Amino acid sequence: MTVTNEDELDGLRVIGRIVANTMLAMARAMEPGMTTQELDEIGRAALDRAGATPAPEATYGFPGATCISVNEEIAHGIPGPRVIAAGDLVNIDVSASKDGFFADNGGSFRVQPVAPALDRLCRDGQRAMQIGVAEVRPGRPLAGIGQAIGRFAQARGYTLIRNLASHGVGRALHEDPTEVPTWPVRGDRRVLRDGQVITVEPFLSRGGLWAREGVDGWTLYSTPRAATVQFEHTVVATRNGPLVVTVPG
Repeated sequence: MTVTNEDELDGLRVIGRIVANTMLAMARAMEPGMTTQELDEIGRAALDRAGATPAPEATYGFPGATCISVNEEIAHGIPGPRVIAAGDLVNIDVSASKDGFFADNGGSFRVQPVAPALDRLCRDGQRAMQIGVAEVRPGRPLAGIGQAIGRFAQARGYTLIRNLASHGVGRALHEDPTEVPTWPVRGDRRVLRDGQVITVEPFLSRGGLWAREGVDGWTLYSTPRAATVQFEHTVVATRNGPLVVTVPG
């Protein structure tokens, strides 16, 4: 999507706030002994109250309102009977639509107590996303996002999952540009347009390079297996700089 007027921007801000509030409510409610299905029900209720529709369920038939991935699962985890335990690393990914506008928001959360290395990984994962967001400006190369994130990851000894990319969003869950690498690539000459809406969602890992699909057809795991975090915002490229719409309020 390319934003062309204030009404469109307002629509994006509304759904952006809804998904951000939903993810935050889920993160605050998460505790040891809770199942991922129970956590998903909290997310579904929050979306329902706001009049929003879970996007993965409506678009692809995903079996849940939100994606909840625990430890070895790095993305698209199906909510179910799995019990969340102390020390777990839990990724919550919330995407939804309202009034024809879509937004996508994700984050990785620790269930205390956790090892200091996981705390550091989560902090650095947030920083990697912020570095990528800073590159979202009209006229900038799309490849600049992955180059900036790649420099940060390499300097700190991390790897990046290289087959889970960012994407366009706004009028659909996934739209043009369909693949926005969050790792360094060569030969990509695409340039961001004024008003263009994309996600920025690097998968920062302590050794993982690729995502592989599990037997359920949805859940993704890192290869090689390694602790991996994902943080995601929906961002508009504006002449005043990147505008993040997935903010709670």
